[in-house]
Amino acid sequence: MTAPAPRDSWTLDTANIGRRVLLFDRLDSTNTTAAELAAQHESGLVVAADYQTAGRGQYGRVWQSRPGSSLLVSVALRPPPELCRPVVLTALAAVAVGEAVLALTGVQARIKWPNDLLVRGKKVCGILIENTTAVVVGIGLNLTQTVEEFAAAGLPDATSLAIVGDRPIDAAAAAEAVVRKLDSEYGRLLAGERVAVEADWKWRIGLLGRPVAAELSDGSVVTGRLHEMSFDGLELDTGDCGYRVLVPETVRQLRPL
Repeated sequence: MTAPAPRDSWTLDTANIGRRVLLFDRLDSTNTTAAELAAQHESGLVVAADYQTAGRGQYGRVWQSRPGSSLLVSVALRPPPELCRPVVLTALAAVAVGEAVLALTGVQARIKWPNDLLVRGKKVCGILIENTTAVVVGIGLNLTQTVEEFAAAGLPDATSLAIVGDRPIDAAAAAEAVVRKLDSEYGRLLAGERVAVEADWKWRIGLLGRPVAAELSDGSVVTGRLHEMSFDGLELDTGDCGYRVLVPETVRQLRPL
C-alpha cells in the first residue's frame, strides 16, 4: 500500500533520529508506513500521525485514540547487530519517553514490563518494536485525553500528560521532545554506553531486589527475588533452587509479589 503524502515535514538538528520527520493527518499505522518508507530514507526516519485506523500494540492488541489526542510516532532504524534486539530497542524507547515526560510535565514515569510506561500507576505510553522489512520503534503517548474520556472508553487505568502535568500539552512540542530524547539515548547506545542506558532502564522498572513473578512465553511462571537484570538476562534468586537466568525476550510479564 502506498502511503499518502505527508501534510508537513521537519528536519531537526539531531545526530541519528529525526533528521527527517514526516507528519500525516491519518494513517493505517505509523509502524507500517515507517517500514514502507525506510528504504527511501536514511536510518532514523520518523513518521508521525494525528490518527491511526489500524494501530496495534504488543501481542496484536488494538491501539485506538481520538484524532490528535495522542502522539503516534514510529522510527525506522538500521541499528548495528548488537543493538538489533527487542529488549534493547524497547529500553531505548522507554528511557527516552520517560525523560521526555519528565521534561514536559515534571513527573517521573516508570516502566511496566515489557513495553508500557506508567505515571502514578496508570498507563501513559505503549511501545511496539517490529522487524519486518525494517526495524521500527513505535510509540503511542497519551497527550490530551481527560479523566472523563478514559472513563467513558472503559479505560480507568489510563492517563495522559495533560492529566498528570495539570497543564495544556502542545503536540508539536511533545513530538520534538520525544524525538530529541530518542536521538540522545540512541546516540549513547551507539557510543558504547550500554551500561548507562541499562541503569536508567532498571531504575524505571524499579523491581531490582524485590520478589517478582515472571510469566514466560511458554505460559510458565517463575518466582523469586530479582537479583540482577541486564539486556542479556534477568537473574532470579529462586530460593532452594538457586539462581535462574531468564532471556528478556522470553518474559511476557514481570510483576512484583
